[in-house]
Amino acid sequence: MTNTRPSNSESFSGRRVTVVGLGHFGGGVGVTRWLCAQGADVTVTDLADRDKLAPSVAKLAGLDVTFHLGGHDEADFLHTDLLVVNPAVPKDSPFIQKSQDASVPRTSEINLFLQRCPCPVVGVTGSVGKSTVTVMLGAILAKRFTTHVGGNIGGSLLETLDEIRPDHVVVLELSSFQLEDLPLLGVSPRIAVVTNLKPNHLDRHGTMENYGEAKKNIFRFQTPDDVLVLNADDPPTVAWAKEARGRVAFFYHRDTEGTEKEPFELLLPGSHNQTNAQAAWVAASQLGVDRATAAAALKAFTGLEHRLQYVTERDGVRYYNDSKCTTPEGAIVALEAFDPGKVVILVGGSDKQVSFAALGEALARRAKCVVALGATQDQILAAVEEAALREDVLFTAPDGLGVFSVETFEEAVALAIGHAEPGDVVLLSPACASYDMFTNYEERGRRFVELVT
Repeated sequence: MTNTRPSNSESFSGRRVTVVGLGHFGGGVGVTRWLCAQGADVTVTDLADRDKLAPSVAKLAGLDVTFHLGGHDEADFLHTDLLVVNPAVPKDSPFIQKSQDASVPRTSEINLFLQRCPCPVVGVTGSVGKSTVTVMLGAILAKRFTTHVGGNIGGSLLETLDEIRPDHVVVLELSSFQLEDLPLLGVSPRIAVVTNLKPNHLDRHGTMENYGEAKKNIFRFQTPDDVLVLNADDPPTVAWAKEARGRVAFFYHRDTEGTEKEPFELLLPGSHNQTNAQAAWVAASQLGVDRATAAAALKAFTGLEHRLQYVTERDGVRYYNDSKCTTPEGAIVALEAFDPGKVVILVGGSDKQVSFAALGEALARRAKCVVALGATQDQILAAVEEAALREDVLFTAPDGLGVFSVETFEEAVALAIGHAEPGDVVLLSPACASYDMFTNYEERGRRFVELVT
């Protein structure tokens, strides 16, 4: 599959550009560095102050950038030639609204890259599993092509544009926040992969319908020559096949007769990773990769930091860092990767306005011990208690389920370690975002690793 969409040769030399939201994940840094290299007059504005953004600011040292941190100046949004808005910035920001009313052009880091990328792009989105599928897919494609992996999973690929050739392949993890801006461009990836659709980010999108509509942008602007890869076992997204403008390919964990599809040999625990592997393989096959090549790449795949990452074993207890898990569905999947009654799990964090009913039942059925913390701890524990009142829910722990509420992360880890016995697993799988206690999930995961090693 070759790329026939023209790249954008728009010049930024001498143009005033405001980057809204520097952030901590690299996109704001990458686009700022790239814009400076193009000769733009760049202003970076963020509501967070310089101290909180110190690591990102340090990466821009030596560049001719104007910083307005710790608050916004309306002039930066109105007296500029272009706004480049970080995906995390809410679309209902009054500053964004005023710039729209003044017809100030707006774009995003991902849109700037997609406009200029000379090779085929494979986009991956979904509520659960998109990071793992993205990196699995990148590993498979690297067996056949020069492959570049980026998007939500890492820093900006804008600075590597000069290295990307038409016969290369780019794999992008795309969040719903990033996908919201694709209508500004009217372009979708040549191959679009959707892992599933579960309740998530309802604090941002408001409703599941709005959340789903944002996700659909990954294929909404495809052409008849493009491909949409869907999960045959996920009813909400299976229905999207009817809206596809190109060809649809499905991946399966189980076929219609209920038997497992031929599994891949994986180092990663859990049946969900078989599903992730099947998604990556089906997407790679659209670019002509054979199954043997995919199997070899997947056999060597060791997983991702903060995504059900094996950390260590101490005194017969294994420790796993799944800090990237910010949804109840993700935590359920992580629980199911281990034997019932053997998991001491840390859950809780900031509130994204989602239900914890299903998680409460899963914890009651499968966990040995639940340590809850953060802004959502009361909601999660209430869901566990409600599930425990139902006669059909049986606790798996020999002496009943241990349920604890704590104030600090350090206290939570210490309590989890204290309740784990040889043969058990201590699992950080919060089911929530980290912003009530940490800058991001990476900081939370690193702190867990420090405390258990």
